[in-house]
Amino acid sequence: MTSWLRDWLDKPHPDRGVYLANEDGGWDYRAYPEIAASAKRVSAALAAEGVGPGDVVCAIIPTDYQLISTYFGVWASGAVMCLITPPLFQQGEEYVTHVAAILRQAKPKLTIASADLAPLTQACLDRAGIAGEPWLPREAEHEAPLAPASDLALLQFTSGSSGEPRGVRVTWENLEANTDLIARFAEFQDGDEVNSWLPLYHDMGLIGAFLTPVTRQGTLHLMRPDQWIRDPKRWLERFTRAQFAGCPPFAFTYMARRLKKEQIEDLDLSGWKSVIVGAEPVDPAGLAAFAELLKDTGFRPTVFRPAYGMAETTLCVTMFDGSASPLAVKPDPESLNFGEQVRIEAQHLVGPDSLGDKAGWMVGCGAPDKELPVRICDEHGRPLPDGHLGEIVAGGASACDGYYAGAEGKSTRFVDGEVWTGDAGFLHEGQLFVLGRMGDSLKVRGRSVYVEDLEAKLSEVTGLHKGRITVVAVPGVGSRGVALFVEADEGAWTSEARRFLSRRLDDADLTIVTGPRGLIERTSSGKPRRRYMYERLRAGTLDGVRVLDPA
Repeated sequence: MTSWLRDWLDKPHPDRGVYLANEDGGWDYRAYPEIAASAKRVSAALAAEGVGPGDVVCAIIPTDYQLISTYFGVWASGAVMCLITPPLFQQGEEYVTHVAAILRQAKPKLTIASADLAPLTQACLDRAGIAGEPWLPREAEHEAPLAPASDLALLQFTSGSSGEPRGVRVTWENLEANTDLIARFAEFQDGDEVNSWLPLYHDMGLIGAFLTPVTRQGTLHLMRPDQWIRDPKRWLERFTRAQFAGCPPFAFTYMARRLKKEQIEDLDLSGWKSVIVGAEPVDPAGLAAFAELLKDTGFRPTVFRPAYGMAETTLCVTMFDGSASPLAVKPDPESLNFGEQVRIEAQHLVGPDSLGDKAGWMVGCGAPDKELPVRICDEHGRPLPDGHLGEIVAGGASACDGYYAGAEGKSTRFVDGEVWTGDAGFLHEGQLFVLGRMGDSLKVRGRSVYVEDLEAKLSEVTGLHKGRITVVAVPGVGSRGVALFVEADEGAWTSEARRFLSRRLDDADLTIVTGPRGLIERTSSGKPRRRYMYERLRAGTLDGVRVLDPA
């Protein structure tokens, strides 16, 4: 099989390429002809190991040129790529267990690891029961021609927030359709440049900010997440030439808090066209604060493109079109009943009015597209009218056909060419609004209460940082059991949290767990592993925690 996503390897653009941020504050550069030649030499080395069309190859490599050459070298060999995150959010035994679960499902022909990660990768292979050693990235002396490819382009393992990770089967057709959709939604044009700090081991960073520009040979500027955290100004400065990016919502709140106007007042950001905003619920106040920070640089709020997607739909499902500032709404929480109409108490466009938006506000993620149709269904699978709360169902060419090796999801299902996402949402004024995972909600007086909404409100009433709070709907304790994990010592916030949750959840059974930074375990995409944390609490394997006595 052939795909235009690999064609650039035979016709690399001589005047474009990839910039990688270095540790000296500067940028290293390699043009696409050099990257393509390196990838073909990697392909030749892989062929010498017996790797060919249809084989699965796993790779655990930090973000660098070696990873880029290896990625496209695997594709050039006709093999199926499976990128595995290096140990970022997980460490030690937990990381080995997680990666071993991926390897057992993927059954790779070869597992590639950088030299520094080879010992840890060996431990993962041993745990998975896979013989052999990690293969260190290398290049042959000659370049191999592109080998035919199988239907699968990559295995995209889900984050594993509620159980073992599962590998989504992403075909070349899925990937072509979705990168086309992203480029069209974000108005990516030939010659545009992309600026990203997102990791390449998560769908938003890999597909949205890496494969979409590179396969179209747009110049890419790439930082590692830790480099961005240390110096977000360095990332912003690249928009004096770049036009396109992707970010989770917390990034805008972080930059608005971290940076001062005088640090960026000399930047000209008028050429910045779009930034995909996704991977978690979008906070309108955070977007507004970031726009306020940049208001004298030529930045426009229409740059924000809130989006919704998931690995099972390759990536993107909907994205705001940038025709105006994004739309923010505040639903009446009493109306959030599955299958019923949502009442909107207030709405406005993201801007100065959003600076005071508290918990309960939501941002629209754009209108469904004919290429990736979306419908909202009730608990019986029946379509609901616009404005009604139900499950989001996505179809079209970007919808994948299932998990690899016969794995099954708990809430996400593949049925007749559609993905039943397990996410709750509604359509309002043509746009999709997403509440969260249906399985992470609690029933109170017949309506659903979503844990993401509880976390936002808890942060507001207690003063605790939202990123240090995780709410888990507890199974087996009745319909309103909840566990609250907090990265903080017991303090005045405790009584406030108890009062709020008691009032909001009608005296639900409440367990409060406190602990140090790192208590909240996260997936490779940074999402809390809610059920996994509660299971570890019950098993007594969470170290350094304290379960507070009931009030």
